[in-house]
Amino acid sequence: MKKITYILLTAMVCMASCKKGTLDLVPQTALSSASFFKNADQFNQALTGAYTNLRGVAFMGIYMDEMRSDNTFFTFYSADRGTSTSAEAYAEFIDNSTSSQAPNSPGNRYGNDYEGIAKLNTILTRLDKSSLAQTDKDQIGGEALFLRAFYYYDLVQHFGGVPLQVEEVTDVNGAFLPRNSVDEVYTQILADLNKAIPLLPVVKTFPQSGRATQGAAKMLLGYAYMSKPSPDYAKAEAALLDITKMSYSLLPNYANVFDPTNKNNSESIFEVQYKAGNDGQQSDFIWRFIPKTTNTEAILGLHGTNARGSLASGGWNVPTQEMVDSYEKGDLRLPASIAVAEGTVNNEVLTTTAVKSPVDYKPTAGLGYYYFIKKYLHPPYQVEYNTDDNWPIYRYSGALLLLAECLVAENKNGEALPYLNQVRLRAGLPALAQATKLNVSNEMRHELAFENHRWTDLIRNGQAIDAITAKGVRLKALYGFLLPSTFLIDQNRLIYAIPFREIQINSKLTQNPGY
Repeated sequence: MKKITYILLTAMVCMASCKKGTLDLVPQTALSSASFFKNADQFNQALTGAYTNLRGVAFMGIYMDEMRSDNTFFTFYSADRGTSTSAEAYAEFIDNSTSSQAPNSPGNRYGNDYEGIAKLNTILTRLDKSSLAQTDKDQIGGEALFLRAFYYYDLVQHFGGVPLQVEEVTDVNGAFLPRNSVDEVYTQILADLNKAIPLLPVVKTFPQSGRATQGAAKMLLGYAYMSKPSPDYAKAEAALLDITKMSYSLLPNYANVFDPTNKNNSESIFEVQYKAGNDGQQSDFIWRFIPKTTNTEAILGLHGTNARGSLASGGWNVPTQEMVDSYEKGDLRLPASIAVAEGTVNNEVLTTTAVKSPVDYKPTAGLGYYYFIKKYLHPPYQVEYNTDDNWPIYRYSGALLLLAECLVAENKNGEALPYLNQVRLRAGLPALAQATKLNVSNEMRHELAFENHRWTDLIRNGQAIDAITAKGVRLKALYGFLLPSTFLIDQNRLIYAIPFREIQINSKLTQNPGY
């Protein structure tokens, strides 16, 4: 846990002007809690502040979920060995409790989640004591409970059992708590979600507002029931079946799902909101995903500099050759998700001469090439590192596949097949004759590629150790910079170390085994 001043941080650090409709994350001012929480508008402003921590989850997931998995890796730049090395450690499985401790680094995922929880605890504690109308209490409380469950789910998935803070912290005694068990954390997540669901709206019109809905809560409920130490597939199935009875639907074209002009569309169940502009609400994923290049305009249509150091450079989250090769022939998701930047390479930086499809790609003699994630490429852009793309968290296609996974786990393979084939049909692939644990997992890999799901999907399906060991063998054969100590994954490495500074601050915390 952070210092007491950090734990007592409330939503006033991120106050935002917001109505109950569209979620507007523009920061306005900073106020003290003593003069705040007087009416529904102020509670909603504080609630909007708690949504902003979703951005940290999305950003950190690039390094701690997607690059940790068998989907992607990074481009090694021998001249750029600064702070980026700690982020590389996550992908190489040589991270430790002191990796990437800077506040804006992936290593701060733990603190980011607890910052969101602290804001929400303040809201929920004050809400219970407020004189707001019951309709306002229900709306604010439902969203706050969902978000708290989301942040605790992120924590338990990545760090194991963590301290449960469920009240506003007002003194030192309440700030520093020992770790709860994994089961206890899941019990809290499920309690929050089951309390939130009847308070949340069912989406009926699109585009949505960006706020939490029953669909988002039931999706998280399904994941939680299937991920906890003793899965409850029957309850997960019920929650996921409810989603199929809502108004969600697959868009006809896979690539259109991610187009910023289609934000919060009928396939979107929940996504992190961003807005291009000069108010600090922009995203910038694509600038990090393309290779370091001297001429970004050849890919992005705008000249800029992404050959800088650390996490702000290009060459992160690079699809592996194995990932490209794993797509079935004719899968429309491959050219929609991945592209190839080709050109001349000087001092490991690319001067791009062409952007090509990965489908049946053959390298051009004398030129270098790099794969990059195309899913978030939507030019034209006006300012470097300033894009309008949202980040998908839950999509309807993911709900269909999670339901298929759940049904297979219950030995209801025949019932799972239509949900699996519905997703394949949109991808331009032929229907399968049967649903199995493996082909559902493979479908999820390609449908949800580069959306920060693959690592936790591998863990949930018991595939992580084998998949990462195989990845290590492949990459060590390609890259001489990888030491023998890399990719030595075991059961302990399925979760991360509790950050060292948290243990320094809170003497009641204990470290995870193996770190």
